[in-house]
Amino acid sequence: MGKRDKSGKESGKRSKKRKHQSDSEDDYEDSRDSELNGGGAEVAAIATRQTDESTGDTDEYGAKDYRKIMELKSDHASRPLWVAPNGHIFLEAFSPVYKHAHDFLIAISEPVCRPEHIHEYKLTAYSLYAAVSVGLQTNDIIEYLKRLSKTTVPSGIEEFIKLCTVSYGKVKLVLKHNRYFVESSFPDVLQTLLKDSGIQDCRLRHSIEEGVENVEDDLIVGQLSGKSAFQVKKPPQAGQNGANSAPAPGEDGEKEKEKEESAVPEDIFDYYEKIDREDEEAEEQQILSFEVNPDKLENLQKRCIEMEYPLLAEYDFRNDTRNPDIPIDLKPNTILRPYQEKSLRKMFGNGRARSGVIVLPCGAGKTLVGVTAACTVRKRCIVLCTSAVSVEQWKSQFKLWANIDDSTICRFTADAKDKPIGCNVAISTYSMIAHTTKRSYESEKVMEWLQSQEWGLMLLDEVHTIPAKQFRRVLMVIQAHCKLGLTATLVREDDKIADLNFLIGPKLYEANWMELQNNNFIARVQCAEVWCPMTPEFYREYLAIQTKKRTLLYTMNPNKFRACQFLVRFHERRNDKVIVFSDNVFALKEYAKRMGKPFIYGPTSQGERMHVLQNFQHNPKVNTIFISKVGDTSFDLPEANVLIQVSSHGGSRRQEAQRLGRILRAKKGSVAEEYNAFFYTLVSQDTMEMTYSQKRQSFLINQGYSFKVITKLAGMDEEDLAFSNKKEQRELLQRVLAASDADAEEEVVPGESKGSGQVTRKVGSMASMSGADDTIYMEYKTGPRRTHTHPLFKKFRT
Repeated sequence: MGKRDKSGKESGKRSKKRKHQSDSEDDYEDSRDSELNGGGAEVAAIATRQTDESTGDTDEYGAKDYRKIMELKSDHASRPLWVAPNGHIFLEAFSPVYKHAHDFLIAISEPVCRPEHIHEYKLTAYSLYAAVSVGLQTNDIIEYLKRLSKTTVPSGIEEFIKLCTVSYGKVKLVLKHNRYFVESSFPDVLQTLLKDSGIQDCRLRHSIEEGVENVEDDLIVGQLSGKSAFQVKKPPQAGQNGANSAPAPGEDGEKEKEKEESAVPEDIFDYYEKIDREDEEAEEQQILSFEVNPDKLENLQKRCIEMEYPLLAEYDFRNDTRNPDIPIDLKPNTILRPYQEKSLRKMFGNGRARSGVIVLPCGAGKTLVGVTAACTVRKRCIVLCTSAVSVEQWKSQFKLWANIDDSTICRFTADAKDKPIGCNVAISTYSMIAHTTKRSYESEKVMEWLQSQEWGLMLLDEVHTIPAKQFRRVLMVIQAHCKLGLTATLVREDDKIADLNFLIGPKLYEANWMELQNNNFIARVQCAEVWCPMTPEFYREYLAIQTKKRTLLYTMNPNKFRACQFLVRFHERRNDKVIVFSDNVFALKEYAKRMGKPFIYGPTSQGERMHVLQNFQHNPKVNTIFISKVGDTSFDLPEANVLIQVSSHGGSRRQEAQRLGRILRAKKGSVAEEYNAFFYTLVSQDTMEMTYSQKRQSFLINQGYSFKVITKLAGMDEEDLAFSNKKEQRELLQRVLAASDADAEEEVVPGESKGSGQVTRKVGSMASMSGADDTIYMEYKTGPRRTHTHPLFKKFRT
């Protein structure tokens, strides 16, 4: 099997942007919903600030020389960081201080690239906003960065940190005793806000404040508990079995740990212990607050953002007496993994529930994190997912990990509408909640009930879809005190991913994929790109055709089909479970029917989907299934360990990572193997597919994965494969050329949009006329086009 390594660095060359290269949800308009962002308020000006990259001399090759402004420390060998004046930070992953530095950098910066030995991070205004939101102080950030750095920290970096943290995180909007308060531990900040007439108009005044110690200068004085609301369940002792429990370290492990700690410089170790101790044993602190009118919250949020004091949303759920506690708790045998505990500590660090986003790889237990958050808050919870299959999986996970009555979990999907009698946990999809056209009577009643409830916690699965215009509506339609977003891929092809900082909250925690893989929390995956030469007949037509059918030609390449068939047979002989993905439905059906395998795509009924998936999981005779893009984020198949991709959505990095996640569940009984899961991308040589493939892989490469390029599959010539002669290949080409342009298009999943105003003409049926296949019958009147449109009705892109 001929192989050669593919470079881990993303190529500097960038392909021209194409319309079908972006994510499906990225096709929505860029306009913001004014009601969601505090009545149309702009993102605070501080969020757009950048580090100054003009410092430093430039050599003859255009590279920056920072030696004059960065003095190397004498003990630089024991320090793990290089801090550049442009805000980029480089971490030595082999340093004994790696653990101390990694946790700190995740809190204050954004990961850029994390290969095996050197990790790259970048300081941004948003990352520093997230840092202060979880309790880090400006002086602590600067001081610890100085101790970790091999050189002196550039003055521009210190100024940037101070500038970005001077106002962020200092003012909070808290629901306490069923009343809304603006609170802060900085009296001068509150005085500054109260001098503004707009904020004074939002304030509520009472002659006697209840439940507080005293009133000074018209501000309510209280105490904020530093004790975390999240209590960790201790793992079982040695000799006992428990989920996710690890063996106790032996003497060698203890000695190695002591050796590593002795290699850490004292100033770094002491300061790390100080920050860690302050985080764990935070003392009560005095806070000042004033009450605000709930009807004027939007005006208040808008004005605070304009003044560059954005309000951090926190939910004091332990003092919420209006919403009763629900009977839910984790089962005794549920043990959280260390990174799951760490992420939840960030959310519940100060005794309240912070709104924000937690980023964990696919298969790392995001659902358990969400279930644990619901068990900690113990208020009514609503979960929003991307598909009906995901709704069923969330319900089963609640029943698996928590002690909760099955009758109190209600589903709201097109196929399942449980009556919300005694409902404590509601699970639905973004599409169902954001639906704007006429609903059925039953759906209308359930929707009215959902809107009338005061939800304690909103769990947003695959939260990267929220910035899309269609899905933003759910934040306005459903009211919740705390919002927790969960995703594996905090990435979009547009610039909307930063909107999550103000739509949901800051990023609370992000795990390192390679660390989880090395600790066997997720599968060890071998990624490979298989190059499939185009046959002469197919390539001739590919060069001649300029329509969408070009996509169908490189997808239906006979050599790609043969490679797919060979890999399926090879892994089935190893008793592996194989998933084959194809975005193109024409190709999906051709591949599956030719190989005699079951397939799932959009129109497949819910019952048939569950039947196919259950057979795949439990029937030893069903080892391969074909799935369209409906399976990108919805299907939880722990048994699958091989994924073959024959057709994809342009250059979408998100889709590549989500598909890898289908096989990332930790595999049992395969600890000794170097790789226990395999991810193949089949690419037709000398086509646009190669350009797309390079862009798609960039996100995974930045997480530390490496791709092998396979130019020839050993043993393939000895197999009896389809399309082995010219006659069969010409017959296949005729079928492809006879296909319509609609067959060459990718599948449109319900809830996604193909763009504004795009309509596809295709041959329909009488069933389609009555609403089947998501088809809409429309009548048009031809007439003279209007040359003038009133300005009020013009549509702008922002």
